[in-house]
Amino acid sequence: MDTVDTPASMTPPANAAAVRKPVWLKVAVPSGQRWKAMSDLITRHGLHTVCDEAACPNKAECWGCGTATFMVLGDVCTRGCRFCAVATGVRGSDPNPDEPAELAAAVVELGLRYAVITSVDRDDLLDRGAGHFAACVSAIKAAVPGVMVEVLIPDYRGAELDALAAAGPDVIAHNVETVRHLQSVRDARASFDLSLQTLREARERTTAMTKSSLMLGLGETEDEVCAAMDELRGVDCDMLVMGQYLRPTTRQLPVVEYLSPERFDRYAALALERGFKSVVSSPLARTSYHAMEGRLSAAVR
Repeated sequence: MDTVDTPASMTPPANAAAVRKPVWLKVAVPSGQRWKAMSDLITRHGLHTVCDEAACPNKAECWGCGTATFMVLGDVCTRGCRFCAVATGVRGSDPNPDEPAELAAAVVELGLRYAVITSVDRDDLLDRGAGHFAACVSAIKAAVPGVMVEVLIPDYRGAELDALAAAGPDVIAHNVETVRHLQSVRDARASFDLSLQTLREARERTTAMTKSSLMLGLGETEDEVCAAMDELRGVDCDMLVMGQYLRPTTRQLPVVEYLSPERFDRYAALALERGFKSVVSSPLARTSYHAMEGRLSAAVR
């Protein structure tokens, strides 16, 4: 199969001499009827995906299998993290009242039994978009009885989480993104502690499994990764995803290090030792990558 470099490889890291992207980070060229059908469906329903907006390297694989992570509440984020390619602004567009129904229709058309939804941050909205997010989950649940829904949410807390819990998601994911001492790569309104609070409250206020993700290759040490794992387990986080940070464009942070698949295997073993029910750890892993398999494996532990 032909391969291309993901956008992160277009410019080498500023702090490393002639670093080349390793062969295990080559990805397939998008092709095939299933991929085209996914693109047409998303356009027809007026939907957004994180696959497109965040330049995910797994788009060809996931769309080729007829899966995608849908992104609700528009495509403009009110936060500006230094690693993210999603467009930012002071405010986004008004939430589309038809989006829950269109999203549910897309899930029906795809025949999905496991749907994944994320969103941009919407600090400009009174409830930060939690009510609309919940409406999307409810619409899918109503349209497809028995469907499982995973949500990757902003740092919702309190009543925001209560609104989401009422819709009955099966997995609530929220990312700490990186180790504690590198949190400055995130928007100043985010922090490791606030993310832990979201995960703690999700555990306390809902019956959903909880999940988080770490980007690796930003300069973290193994001890720091292990410390992050321990803090996540301290709030009873069930599932952990670890993947290689890839620079989406030259406007984002450069990669400090490309970790080998063997390093990812080692981190997976360390995470399982700490009691995570499901661990996905590989160079191209992202929060929602192989999400259904991760949820099912967690259920049997």
